[in-house]
Amino acid sequence: MTEKDFIPKSYSNNIESGSFTWSSPSNIALIKYWGKKERQIPENPSVSFTLSNCKTITKVSFSRKEDTANFSFDVFLDGDQKDDFKPKIETFFKRVEVYLPFLRDYHFKIETSNTFPHSSGIASSASGMSALALCLMSIEKELINSDVTLNDVTEHDRSAAEGSFNQEYFIKKASFLARLGSGSACRSLEGDLVVWGCHEAIEESSDLFGVKYPFEVHQNFKNYQDTILLVDKGEKQVSSTVGHNLMYGHPFAKERFQQANKNLNDMVDVFKEGDLDKFVALVESEALTLHAMMMTSMPYFILMKPNTLEIINKIWAFRRKTGSKVCFTLDAGANVHVLYPEQEAARVLEFIENELVAYCQNGQYICDVIGLGAEKL
Repeated sequence: MTEKDFIPKSYSNNIESGSFTWSSPSNIALIKYWGKKERQIPENPSVSFTLSNCKTITKVSFSRKEDTANFSFDVFLDGDQKDDFKPKIETFFKRVEVYLPFLRDYHFKIETSNTFPHSSGIASSASGMSALALCLMSIEKELINSDVTLNDVTEHDRSAAEGSFNQEYFIKKASFLARLGSGSACRSLEGDLVVWGCHEAIEESSDLFGVKYPFEVHQNFKNYQDTILLVDKGEKQVSSTVGHNLMYGHPFAKERFQQANKNLNDMVDVFKEGDLDKFVALVESEALTLHAMMMTSMPYFILMKPNTLEIINKIWAFRRKTGSKVCFTLDAGANVHVLYPEQEAARVLEFIENELVAYCQNGQYICDVIGLGAEKL
């Protein structure tokens, strides 16, 4: 599919007002993407676990307005109006307007809440933008007439007419739109493994949207556990957008993109064979490489905190001592995602309570499990 496949030909229904609510989860990348081209296109493919408990619930209410010169919307987080969120939504609307030409026709009230602390390093932009994209797609679905005759139209027109009523197209376009708000948001619509970015081994993979991982996954990875240790709940020192941009001219960028492609190839075998030792090695290497790219960019920066390193060393020591398959991964922040098989849950949670909680801000952590994706409420 190309960008043109997501441009609707016309809307047949005239709707004055309404509302839709979606819940969309965050995700944690196992193979990381770091660096992007224009239009939110990733420099390398990535694969992520979709979470269950860390999610954003968004309600979009809309009412037709007479003046269509500008976008019109208000944003609320947990019931409080958040005008500081508006510039990001404005940028998003500008990027997607060609694909959602109704955006200037309505005033939108966007009400959102997270089940986790905002700006906690649990990718609230991913869950938030994907939930918003799904709400907007639900509006478009109502605007397209389901009774349209599909005879004597081009393949592109047929796709546009059928699209909102075909679940596969609906999800692909929602993922496509979410990507234009936040790159990783395109991986938050489905579960439990999602690939984003073209990769030769995954035929349906695309730079434009995320796709469900299409191959066999060993039973070892079913109901995989993710406990998120909140080392630092404050705003990140450097935004992900700034970090991605620092990959331009980075001395190790080309090698990193090649490494990510190879690691995704290797991960396909790991998922099939259920080799947890190789999984641990790949996932931790990817996390540390992500932060190594930050530390070797110009300007350079460090997002890990001293307690992040303490937790990593504790995990390594516990693994050596017990033979556990527990491991860690990191996003572009200080918090630690502790990953482990379901059968180790009791032992690892005891270890977290006894040895790792002390390194969390206010002793806070979130227990999660790999989930099924977004849902309409």
